[in-house]
Amino acid sequence: MPKQSTTNKKISTQIVPVVGMTKSVENELLATMKNLGIVRSESYHKLGSINHWGIDWKKSYPEVRTFRTPDSLGLPSKLMEWTVSDVAKAITAQQAASIDAVVKKVYKRFPGKANLKVRKDQCLQLKTLAFMDSPLLHRLVRKEYQRGHSWIRNKIVYQQGGYKCKRVSRNTYQLELAGLKRGKRNKVLVRSNRKIKGQIRLIHNQLLQRFEVHFLVDHGRVDVPLERPSIGIDKGYTEAFFDSEGKAHGKGLGRLASKKSDRICAKNRNRGKLWALHRKLEEIDPAKSARILENNLGRKTENRRYRKDLGEILAVIGQASKSLLGGKALKVFAEDLTQPITNKRQSKAMSRKLNSWMIGLMRDSLQKWANWTGSVVTEVQPSYTSQIDSRNGTLLGKRTGDNFTGFDGVVLQADHNAAKNILARGTDFEISRFSSRAEVQAVLLRRTARYLKGLGLSLANAVELGWLDSKHTKTQTFKQLLAGMSGTSK
Repeated sequence: MPKQSTTNKKISTQIVPVVGMTKSVENELLATMKNLGIVRSESYHKLGSINHWGIDWKKSYPEVRTFRTPDSLGLPSKLMEWTVSDVAKAITAQQAASIDAVVKKVYKRFPGKANLKVRKDQCLQLKTLAFMDSPLLHRLVRKEYQRGHSWIRNKIVYQQGGYKCKRVSRNTYQLELAGLKRGKRNKVLVRSNRKIKGQIRLIHNQLLQRFEVHFLVDHGRVDVPLERPSIGIDKGYTEAFFDSEGKAHGKGLGRLASKKSDRICAKNRNRGKLWALHRKLEEIDPAKSARILENNLGRKTENRRYRKDLGEILAVIGQASKSLLGGKALKVFAEDLTQPITNKRQSKAMSRKLNSWMIGLMRDSLQKWANWTGSVVTEVQPSYTSQIDSRNGTLLGKRTGDNFTGFDGVVLQADHNAAKNILARGTDFEISRFSSRAEVQAVLLRRTARYLKGLGLSLANAVELGWLDSKHTKTQTFKQLLAGMSGTSK
């Protein structure tokens, strides 16, 4: 019998706080983080150059040892080696992301079926590092890949052999971390619901003013069917996701985000007045100026409120992802919102709220639950997905708020309509993820013209009737289609 399913690992990063350590251990860890920050910065500068492209992370440490030795900073060799390896892995990931971005540019530069072989050859050169000999690809890679720099001074990486974990009580573990002196271990207490193992990162969280341990947790495996049902989702501001089946997930997200944004705006407006008063009184009444600075312009209370607001928003996003994918293996089509929206003027208040729209957190949360449930998330080109009538795939209609009104007067729920369009976009062979906005507009105008031709109308008639937005009349495709229809009618 043919194989019906496969299995995937469920892995996530767990963050546990450090709840106990002596002052001497804290000072040593902070000093070690500072020195390792120097190693991290110099490693990025050396290994991040184009000359070290594709370097094996296992060979990165000898390369760094040629100009920086552990003794020069008073560091153990192993701590320095683990840091350099971590940097090399991060650079490798950055290089892979740059190659992915260059592939998008290659598809834009050589579109259509006629350039299929050219695109295939270019992508093959990018994978085999032969792009060094191609002036075009070399220029695109250098433009996309910028040498990384690191200012991180709050992290130590430990491999399994660099620490020991011992259980003290039900949710408390003691970590014995490798110190600066041979044979000496720094003991810290952490609050965790499971034993810590594998590679860990000890991080000093400056916002929370505490030490944290980050490590990967394997939650077992999940059975993944080879055939998954497909679903489209529209990422929104008022609710996190709206799927193509008509269900909203993460209601109340917009209310929390707006509340957070408005509170920060009002707070900063008042702080600006206090800062002006503080500067004004510096020469007139220095004592009062100092009291204002100490008692009214601190960040401790504001940071606590910010963390609380952020936690509420993250809880809503996580619950939305769980509601959408929990317990189901799906093929999810979502918008690729990594590119900024250009030529879109908004009010200052709206721009401020959209800046607090946590698109990246929504994307990460969705991908996390997709990994846990065996789902696959495929991102599609988002242009015009909210301006298409999902019943006929044309640009005939208008969106106003939460409603989309078709040319025939039928009113659809706007987010549900957009989710259906995103689902259709996932299997659209004419519109790829790397298509430009102008290419998408041209394809949709041609489809709209064919649909109108079946009704005995033209694009000009649709504009006159108010079915088609007049902004499309400025495009070259609209003019060509209109001239072609006029020639046919003559």
